[in-house]
Amino acid sequence: MTLPSWQNTALGAKVRAALWLEAEVRVGGIFTKARLRQDFPENTQIDRRVRELRDHGWRIDTSRDDPSLKQDEQKYVAKGAEIWIPGQSSLPKHKSGLSQAQRSKVLSDDDLLCRTCGVGVAEKYIDGPGTSKQLGVARREVVLPDGTVEYQLETACSRCIASTSEPFDLGGTLAAVNALSPVEKGVFAGWIAADRRTRGSLEVLWGTYRTLPAASRQAIRDAVADNDQ
Repeated sequence: MTLPSWQNTALGAKVRAALWLEAEVRVGGIFTKARLRQDFPENTQIDRRVRELRDHGWRIDTSRDDPSLKQDEQKYVAKGAEIWIPGQSSLPKHKSGLSQAQRSKVLSDDDLLCRTCGVGVAEKYIDGPGTSKQLGVARREVVLPDGTVEYQLETACSRCIASTSEPFDLGGTLAAVNALSPVEKGVFAGWIAADRRTRGSLEVLWGTYRTLPAASRQAIRDAVADNDQ
């Protein structure tokens, strides 16, 4: 099937960008923003139009997704919906835009913290270099106990937003909660109420033990053995 020409300015910029990827870059090809802007000099928002293709199932990786890419490079990995065909350009319901009020409510409900790593805006990551530059709202695929899929909103930093693409099995997690003993449920309920998990004395001791020299670890093992007798 012959594709329409990406140079046809009667088509929308997003459609033209998709056709350009197919005709000029091709799956597996690498391109730069400079090349993109060179081929679309009349469209100052062409970068955004390319990003929007991801909402239609197109996979376009950046250096954040593929460390082998340079910072100014992107890789066309997989084609999504053929949006140049009538009826194929509609976004799935869960990809529709959010109002500012919806975004504000999600951020407020999550206490302005990334739900994956707990970082706030302009805070340093505790488990690696760098600082969180911004918080966004991600759509998380949730498999409900009856097997149906629902897309729920959560706050994510720019580093963690990619991890929200993994589906979450709510039914499996609820089953695990129900399998907890009463004591475990009480501890878990305390963590939920505080929205944080504090390490217990045993965990602190274990963490300390693992960092010690062999002779000190042996002394602790002997102490534990004496208490068992």
